[in-house]
Amino acid sequence: MSLEPLYYYEYSDWYSDPEPTKPPREVILPCDPTADERYFHICILSISFVMMLILAALTRKNKLCQGFARGSSTNFLDQTQQKGLVMAVFGLVFSKLAMLVISPDPLPFIKDTPVSIREYMKIIAIFYYPVLYYPLLVCGTLQCSAGYVFGALLSFTHFGVLVWQKFDCAKTPEIYKYYALLASLPQLACLAFLCVQFPVLFVKGPKTDEDLDSSYYTDYVKSLLKKKSSSADKPSLVERILEVPKSYIYLPEKVFQFPLKLAVSSFVTCVAIYQTALLLVVLVVPTLHIVHAGIDENIAFLLLGFGIVLSDDRMEVVRIVTFYTWLLEVCYLCAMTLSCLVSLVMLMRSMVLHRTNLKGLYKGDVYKKFNSQKTISPSRSGVFCWMGLTGYQAAIVCLGMAIQTLVFFICFLFLVFLIIIPIFYGRNIIVFEVAGKTWPVWVTVILVTVLQHVTAKIFFVKKDAATTDLNNRSSLFLLTYLLFVANIVVGLIAAIWRMMITALYNIIHFGRIDISLLHRTAESHDPAYRYYTQFLKVEVSQSHPVLKAFCGLLLDMKVETGRAGQKIQDAEEGRETLRVQENGSNKATSSRRVCARWQLMYTLVNNPSLLGSRKHFQTLQKSESVRNGTPNRSSKKSSQAEAVKTEAEPVQSSESPSSQDKTE
Repeated sequence: MSLEPLYYYEYSDWYSDPEPTKPPREVILPCDPTADERYFHICILSISFVMMLILAALTRKNKLCQGFARGSSTNFLDQTQQKGLVMAVFGLVFSKLAMLVISPDPLPFIKDTPVSIREYMKIIAIFYYPVLYYPLLVCGTLQCSAGYVFGALLSFTHFGVLVWQKFDCAKTPEIYKYYALLASLPQLACLAFLCVQFPVLFVKGPKTDEDLDSSYYTDYVKSLLKKKSSSADKPSLVERILEVPKSYIYLPEKVFQFPLKLAVSSFVTCVAIYQTALLLVVLVVPTLHIVHAGIDENIAFLLLGFGIVLSDDRMEVVRIVTFYTWLLEVCYLCAMTLSCLVSLVMLMRSMVLHRTNLKGLYKGDVYKKFNSQKTISPSRSGVFCWMGLTGYQAAIVCLGMAIQTLVFFICFLFLVFLIIIPIFYGRNIIVFEVAGKTWPVWVTVILVTVLQHVTAKIFFVKKDAATTDLNNRSSLFLLTYLLFVANIVVGLIAAIWRMMITALYNIIHFGRIDISLLHRTAESHDPAYRYYTQFLKVEVSQSHPVLKAFCGLLLDMKVETGRAGQKIQDAEEGRETLRVQENGSNKATSSRRVCARWQLMYTLVNNPSLLGSRKHFQTLQKSESVRNGTPNRSSKKSSQAEAVKTEAEPVQSSESPSSQDKTE
C-alpha cells in the first residue's frame, strides 16, 4: 500500500522547526499538604458532631432524638424553601465523589491504600462523604440563628482548608498534574457560596413564611384564575421561527417555582457535565501530547513496516505525522466541546418540559403524559424512583457524554481526513472516487424519487371542491409495478438513513430522562423515563400548589375564627357550642363555618389525588366512569350522588340541613 505524499510547504507555518527539541518529561512526586488530611477530617467530624448535639438541644429542649429528626428532614416537597443551599451541598458531595473514580486513596484516613482493598474503600467513601457534609445541610434546615452561625463556621473551615491544601499541592501525579486542582473547582465554588449564604441568612433571620404560610401558592392560584388575553391572529413566519430557539431556553416564571428535587437534579447535572468533560479531556489529551513529543525519524521506518510511504524524506514524514497528530487532538477537542454544548442544550430543553409537564399534571392532564388512565398517587416504585431521580440523571448524563464524545469524534475524523484534507490538498480523495463510480445509481434513485413525487401531485391526485381523491388509477397501478425494483434500492438507502438518524437522535437525547427513547407503546420499558414519570406522580400528588393554597386558606380561616374554638376543651363542649349555634345565637359565624365546610367537602370530592382512598372508588372504576383520575359526571350519576352523600355525612352531622337552610 502506498499513499501519495502531502507537500509540507502548505502547512509549514505551524511547524517551522525541522528538528523539534523534546522537553524533558516532568516527574510529579506525591505531595502531602501542610494541613494533614487525616487530622483535618478527625477534627471536623468531632466539631460537626458537637454542633449537631448543640443544635438538637437548642431546637428540642434536650430531646436529642426529636432534634435530630427535625434537623434531618429537609422538606424536598416544599417549593418555597431556600433551594440554593441544598443545591450547593449536593453539588459539593457529587464533586467529591466524582474524584474517587481515579483516586488512589478513597478515604482520607488511610494513606497508600493497597490495591486489593481499594474498591472496598471506595464503597465506604460513598457513604462517608455525604455524612461529612451532612451538618452543612442541617444547619440550613433548622431555620434558627444558631444553625446559621454553625453553618458559617463549618463552611469557612472546609473552604479555608481546601484552599490551603490546593495551594500547597497544586500538582498531583494522578493522570494529569492539574487534574485534582481543576476537579476541585466546583467544590470551591459550592463552599464559597455557602460561606456567603449562611451569613446572609443570619442577617435576614429565620424565615416564617415557608410552605403553607408562603404567598407563592395563592399567587399561583391567582395566575390560574386571571383572565388571559387570547389573540386570534395567526403568528407570522418570523415568530414561528423564533419559537423554536425559545423552546430550548428556560426563562424563570414568577408564578411557578421548580420543585426542590428537580432544581437539585439540574444543578448536579451541570456539575456532572463539567466533571465528565474534565475527565475525558485529561484521559486523552495528555496522551496525545506524549505521542506528539515522541515522534522522531523512526516513525518513517514504523510506517514502512505497514507498507505506508508518505515521503522519501524522513524529516518530512515526521512533520506530516506530527500534523496529523495535531489534527487528531483538534478533532477530539471539537467533539468534546460539541458534546458539552449538546448536553447543556438538552438540559435547558428538559427544564422547559419539566415545567410544562408539571403544569399539565396540576390541571389533570394525565393521559397526555402517561398515555393511559392512571390515578396520580404515590406507590412503592414511585417513592423509590422519587428518591433516586437526582442520582439517575447524573449517571445517565455522564454516560451519555462519553458516548456522544466517541461518536462525534468519529464523525469529525471522517469529515477531516476523508473530505476536508483531500479537497484542500487534492490527494487521496477516496470518498469522491467511490461516489464518482456509483453516480448512475444516485442519478437513478433521484430520478425515481422525483418521478413519483411529480406524478403523484399532478396526475394521480385530483381535487374536487373541498375533497381529494385518486385519479388515473390504471396508470398508477402500472407505474407502481414498473418502479417496484427501483423502489427496493430507494428503500435500502432509506433504511440506512433511518438507522443513522435513529442512532444520532438517541445519542443526542441519551442524557434526557423526560422523554423516552422507545416507541410510545413501549415507553414503560425505558427505565430512565419510568423513573421520571414515577417521580412526577409523587411530586404532583404530594405538593400540588392549588391544594396547598386551599389548605393555607383553611388555616387562615381557622386562625380568624379560632377564638370560639379555643374555648372548646372536649367533644361535649363542642356539641354544646353547636347546639347554641343552631338556636341562632351566632348566625353569622355559623354561616361562614357551614360554607367553609361545604366548600372543603366539594374540593375533596373533586380532588383526583384522593380518588383512590374513597369507598366508592372500586364501583366507579368498574363502571368505567373514571377518566384521568376525575369522575365522569355524564354517567353513573347515581353512584356519584351516593358517594357525595357518603362523604357529606360527617358534615351534616355537625351542621344539620335545617340549620343550614336557616343560615342561608
